[in-house]
Amino acid sequence: MTVFVDTSALVALLDANEGKHAACGRVWRKLLKEDAGFITSNYVMVETYALAQRRLGLDAVRALTADFLPLLTVDWVDEFVHAAGLASVLTANRRDLSLVDCVSFEIMRRRDINRAFALDSDFSKQGFTVLP
Repeated sequence: MTVFVDTSALVALLDANEGKHAACGRVWRKLLKEDAGFITSNYVMVETYALAQRRLGLDAVRALTADFLPLLTVDWVDEFVHAAGLASVLTANRRDLSLVDCVSFEIMRRRDINRAFALDSDFSKQGFTVLP
């Protein structure tokens, strides 16, 4: 099973004060035991690094790099996926739907991934199964 990993889940794993930290930790450990494949995008990683550094500091950035990044396959967004994500943002016409999320949805569809490790309800609104 392959799971797409979103910024929201990664930040929750890094931040012990995040309300879903414990639940995300349980899901992460369960997925590791099941030998799940983890995929994310370089857009998600940039967003996660920025949030972790700003909210939690450089120790969180180091933990992200040392503990999580080696377990993730990073899908590097090309111009076609970027354009499809941008078209989705503009078509949705919602201020609260990000380019990063729309690119994530596009990657998931192209790779036939139906599960997302995310705290963002937009994934379920797009028809994906959301963990936790």
